[in-house]
Amino acid sequence: MLEPLGVDEATFAVYHALLSHPDSTPEQIAALVDRSTAEVDELMDQLRRLELLVPTWTNPEGEHAVHPRVGLTGLAERRRTELNKALGELKEAEASAEVIAEQYNELLTSRSSGDVEVLKGRANASRRIEELALKTKDTSWGLVPAHFDDAVPRAERSPDFELLGRGIKMRTVYLQSMTASKLAVEYAETIHRLGGEVRVTPTLPMRLLIFDQEIAVMPMDPENPTAGAVIHRTPAVVSVALALFDAYWSRATEMFDADDRDDETPLTPHEAEVLRLLAGGAKDEQVARLLGISLRTARRITANLSERLDAASRFELGVAAAKRGWV
Repeated sequence: MLEPLGVDEATFAVYHALLSHPDSTPEQIAALVDRSTAEVDELMDQLRRLELLVPTWTNPEGEHAVHPRVGLTGLAERRRTELNKALGELKEAEASAEVIAEQYNELLTSRSSGDVEVLKGRANASRRIEELALKTKDTSWGLVPAHFDDAVPRAERSPDFELLGRGIKMRTVYLQSMTASKLAVEYAETIHRLGGEVRVTPTLPMRLLIFDQEIAVMPMDPENPTAGAVIHRTPAVVSVALALFDAYWSRATEMFDADDRDDETPLTPHEAEVLRLLAGGAKDEQVARLLGISLRTARRITANLSERLDAASRFELGVAAAKRGWV
């Protein structure tokens, strides 16, 4: 009950005995509290430190227990002062911790300009790349030189499937060596069925990701994948990145024939709703408004569906979709 004041059960028992029997010797107190004299001496020392046992004014050699209203109230006030001081020190420590955290964050992510981000460490870079992927609107190009066991994520948490599900046009160049892995080939087949394009090549210079042809992500050190990444938005750098990607894409080999794409792959919810609205005569602007998406996104989904079904017009798109039972 009094532990917050530094008075535990044993200390309180001796304190109470001294209050009840003020003229008792330590030996008598020990008998009252059923403890050894040595233990009582230690507990009385604790009471002296807490200022609950003080010298008697009229007898310098004597001591008495302080009245609880005075002693315990004073002790509570001292504890309150100590706690307030500790709380103030804690707030100062929190403020210092926040400064240190901000300094560390600046170390991990330093922006030399609005067009460049330097991300130190693989984990920090991965988190930022995931954020960029979530904001992608149209295209995602990639050169992936990692070995197949590093390049292929688990299907249930693959960001590629999420991008394709949103209608993002995806092109990826992997190393030829990935075809030695059954798991990697199955993964690539799934990407292909969902509308992504996959090619392979014997060598690749470095890992490169390009989002919406406006953001290029390159490794900080191509020889050290754990070093981090650099994100460029500068048009000149992005243009160079696009030229590099196009050079390798044009020389790479298609993993699958275009007509191998599975047209029976289930539609995404957005694709199904777009087809339903188009079949009802809705215009792009109406589709965008009803689905709560941008006009650009609505038109991209329509274009992807037309390409998937080899339809040259909206009429042909409706006919092809009806044949497959999609509308």
